Parts: sequence; C-alpha cells; structure tokens
Amino acid sequence: MLNLSTLEQQTLLPGTKGLALSQSLQQQNIAQQHWNVLNADTSFPVAVLKQSALQHNLQWMKNFCDTMNVVLAPHGKTTMSPQLFDMQLENGAWGITLATVNQTLIAHRFGVRRVLLANQLISRSDTQAVLALMKADPHFEFFALTDSLDGVQRMAEQVQAAGLNRPLPLLVELGFAGGRTGCRSQDDALAVARAIHQSPYLQLAGIEGYEGLLVGKHRDQDLVAVKAFINDLITLTQRADAEGLFAGENILLSAGGSAYFDLVGRGFEQTLLLSRPVTSILRSGCYVTHDHGFYNHLLHEMQARESAVDIDNLRPALEVWSMVQSRPEPDLAILTMGKRDASYDIDLPFPVQTHRPGSTSAPLDLPTGCKIEKMNDQHAYLRLPKDSAICETLQVGDLIACGISHPCTTFDKWPVILVVDDDYQVQSAINTFF
Repeated sequence: MLNLSTLEQQTLLPGTKGLALSQSLQQQNIAQQHWNVLNADTSFPVAVLKQSALQHNLQWMKNFCDTMNVVLAPHGKTTMSPQLFDMQLENGAWGITLATVNQTLIAHRFGVRRVLLANQLISRSDTQAVLALMKADPHFEFFALTDSLDGVQRMAEQVQAAGLNRPLPLLVELGFAGGRTGCRSQDDALAVARAIHQSPYLQLAGIEGYEGLLVGKHRDQDLVAVKAFINDLITLTQRADAEGLFAGENILLSAGGSAYFDLVGRGFEQTLLLSRPVTSILRSGCYVTHDHGFYNHLLHEMQARESAVDIDNLRPALEVWSMVQSRPEPDLAILTMGKRDASYDIDLPFPVQTHRPGSTSAPLDLPTGCKIEKMNDQHAYLRLPKDSAICETLQVGDLIACGISHPCTTFDKWPVILVVDDDYQVQSAINTFF
C-alpha cells in the first residue's frame, strides 16, 4: 500500500474548490460532516467519484487483464491521484505509467516503486532528477522511452556523469508515419536498440508503441491499422531478440491506450518464441472512471469485437454537479459550471440527471434532447427541448449532474474530488497533483 497518511492528515482550508468550508477541516474527517450532494451540502460546482463504479471498474480491468494474460501499468496522468494509484496497485497493477519526470517524482513521494515513463528524457535537469532518485532508492524501478541515436547518446552521457551504479532501462519506441514520437521504420528502431545494447550505461528493456493515435473517422481502417501496428511491434521485438539485444530477466512489450486495448491484448496473446519471457503491458488509464462519451462509445464497439467479455460493465464514475443559476429563456438554463470545471476537449459535458435539494426522491433522468451547447469559464448553457415538461419544471437552485467525455481534462481542474456512495453521501476524498 502507498503512504497516504499525509493526505488524510492534511488541513483543507476555506476556499477549497467543491467544499463549502467556513473553517479548516482535516481531510480524514470529511465523512464525519455527513455531507450529501443531493442536499446541496457542498459547494457547486462539485466533482464526485461514485465509489461503487470505481471498485467495479478496478475489478473489471483486473479480470480483463487476467483473461488476456497481460499486465496493467495504468497511465497515471489520467488522474494524478495517489489514492487512485493505490487502488490500482492493490488490484494487481504491475506499476504506474506516467508522462513526465515531475509526475514520477510525485508518484515516488507517495510510495510508487515501479514507473514506466511513456515519454523520453530530454531535459538535462529532468534526467538528473530521475537519475538521482534511482541512485538514492535502489528499489525504485524506472523505465523510459527513446526513438533516436541522439537520445541514446544524451542519456548515456548523463547516466555516466551521474555515477549511477546500474544501467538505465529503456524501451525503443516504434511509431508510424504522421504520428507523434517513435521510430518510423523497423530498421531505424533496430539501430537505436543496438546503440542501447552497446552502451554500458543503458539497458534495452523492451519495445513500446502507442496505437491510440490511430483513432479516426473510419473505424474499419482504424482497426486494420491498429492490428498492423501491433504486429509491427511484435516483429521488432523478435528481430531485436534474434540479435541478442535485450537485457534483464523479461522482455517488456508495451502498448494500449484506453481506446483499443482489447486489440492490443489479443495481439499480445500470441506465443512468442524468444530467448526469455515476455511481460506484455497495457497502459490504459481512463478505465478507472470510464466516461459518458468518447470512451463509452468506443467500449460499445469493443463489445461487438469481444462478445465473450463483459464489456458493458465498465461504469462512468466521474460526474460534475452544478446548480441552475438562471432561466433567462424558456428553453435555456445557465449552470454554475464552466470550462474551469469540466472536460470540453473532445465533447462538451453530457447532462444526465436533475434533482431539487430537499426532495426525498432519487435524481431524475433528464429527457433526451437536453444538451450543453457551450461553456464559458464559469458558466454552462443547458439547452432544453422545446415543449418538454422540463422547460416548465426546472427552477433556479435545481441541481444538474453532468457526465464527462475524456476524463483526463476534468481531473486536472480539481485538487480535491469527493468520493460518494450511490445515494451521494460523501464518504471520503481523493487528491490530484497537476
């Protein structure tokens, strides 16, 4: 388990986003306040995580990985929450994937001891920071990516200068034309792998790629491209192993964002006759909260491909609740929520439920046709279907629950997020570090 005591013992001050505090409060005492979102006991807007959905998603992904015979290093940049890292590790995660050295330092501070940096070490100061961490903590396992001979040389020189008494493990990143980073050909990737192998300061730990950027408008073409890319990763692994370039007990083979992780799992299922065992690593991060939009749509597509897997049971856990603050037009409600509070990089939030504080009934589903049509910094425009009953009944002070598309860019807006039960009673809180 990670060391979370400092988070539980920290003092939350008046002004903490989402909390209606008039005086300071230790985080570990949140449940004792008996707050309920439906009673409007919190500040608004407020971001919440549904505890039952979190636990279900954690177990679902564990079962999925067991079925596919892969391990999970969930991408921590999704949440940057030590409490959620802890839940993921407790549910069998192999390690945590991160995107920056600063994220790595935060994870290590709370006790994460195996990090896959799905990025490259370029800045000298960043590289020195992570090498100092490896030098100070011999139990800390750290892996980074590279895709160039220049990058290999830079890292070798810095490892030598740091006096690290163990080589720096690297994965060669394979990319594709028009993509982001990554070698553009097998031959280029092999040249990088050979350079790592030849350096006494580096160690070739494995092969990596990211298929998530192959999501486009033409799904049939996407699926063909993803499968071909996974095969390219496997071929590169086989070629590098045939030359004896890998070090370490296992060969790491990693891919898998949150869009096509079933294709990665199926692709990595094939038996590889290599010189040493292969550890196949998925890096999906958004599964832990899922969403109401982008990933929910892709998951339903996955169900058609994986009829034997219980795909539908990933549940949206993240919601942002706000209040109606104005009804300036019959079919328009202005909400106390904006771009500073909820994702808008792929889809605008999805209004899903409404509730009137003081009512003893459960939240009501909003009718089809309700939509957030735009957002300002602190306001959202909820358009209501004309001639629907909601136009008459929705009042100032009513609550609106919004689901999210692409949860990553909601987490970075909330330093504290409340964890609630299915009745929206506040149970605890998680913290984020962006």
